Amino acid sequence: MEEQGGARVEAGPNPAIVEETLNNRANYVRLGTLALLWGASFLFIKVGLQALTPTQVAFARIVLGAVVVVTLCLLSGGGLVGFGSAGKRALWGTIAVAAVFGNVLPWILFGIGERTVDSGLTGVLNATTPLWTVLFGLLYGTERSLPPLRLFGLLVGFSGVVVILAPWQGSAGLFGWGVLACLAAAASYGISFVYIGRGLSGSGGGEQPLPPLTVAATQLTAASGIALLTLPVGGLEPIHPAPLPLLAVAVLGIFGTGFAFALHIRIISDEGATTASTVTYLMPVVSVVLGWLVLDERFGPRMALGMAIVLLGVALSRTTVRGPRGGKRAERTERAESARN
Repeated sequence: MEEQGGARVEAGPNPAIVEETLNNRANYVRLGTLALLWGASFLFIKVGLQALTPTQVAFARIVLGAVVVVTLCLLSGGGLVGFGSAGKRALWGTIAVAAVFGNVLPWILFGIGERTVDSGLTGVLNATTPLWTVLFGLLYGTERSLPPLRLFGLLVGFSGVVVILAPWQGSAGLFGWGVLACLAAAASYGISFVYIGRGLSGSGGGEQPLPPLTVAATQLTAASGIALLTLPVGGLEPIHPAPLPLLAVAVLGIFGTGFAFALHIRIISDEGATTASTVTYLMPVVSVVLGWLVLDERFGPRMALGMAIVLLGVALSRTTVRGPRGGKRAERTERAESARN
């Protein structure tokens, strides 16, 4: 998903290496819980689509998540970003753009994709987000150079996607419009992370850096308003009420979005952004296992190999460039990766 509002978090002397021992042992449990919540989100989306449209699922999870995060923010003594100055109003605009690409658009796209794509495969495709982040960072200028190892990681990661989809097998492969929607959702995350990492880094509307929970609450609040505007596009269709799908969407919004945000924030606060980012490697495994156990989805050797290649590519592409400028750019990007699933 928090670090995204320019919160001051430490990634350690070498951000490419995650310390084997966490500062707080309870964060092992928090990391596992976060991986379970975010990895299970694709299962909840799949079940929720039995009663709701993709737009309705996205809208419900955003609003429920916003209620949870705003409540937690208020209970901690914080609040939303105000409108008292030109800087704050501009900050709302920046956050609104991040909400479009980091919440509304990808969550609708994942719903569209999961109409035809297994939840486990969706989780694996979501794991390509760091690859898109590096790619858009190059295009946007936050990544001014790409060392050979990181470039190799980018190529390895996307080759893993090709292995999974096997387009050379024609109809026997997995390539289709649903997969394209899922990849577009992951790419949208990448755009959001690069944009907010540059637009909100060290920003508090020209004042003090904002508390991460404040930025998260503000972003989901903005996302709620934007998602409301999307309802005319597939969101006004009749709901087919059924207990299990509605429960799945409620869990997705309250726990998979709201409390997961707060959990991610706590881990980053205790351990740093690099350690918190290890959830990237756990989420696809959770999504695949849950899809297999609960929905009896297929999980063959090719998907296992492709997932391993994707995660290897992600690991290589996240290798941090040494030096103060490269380190700061990498740290900003990691701090921006807050609104995941």
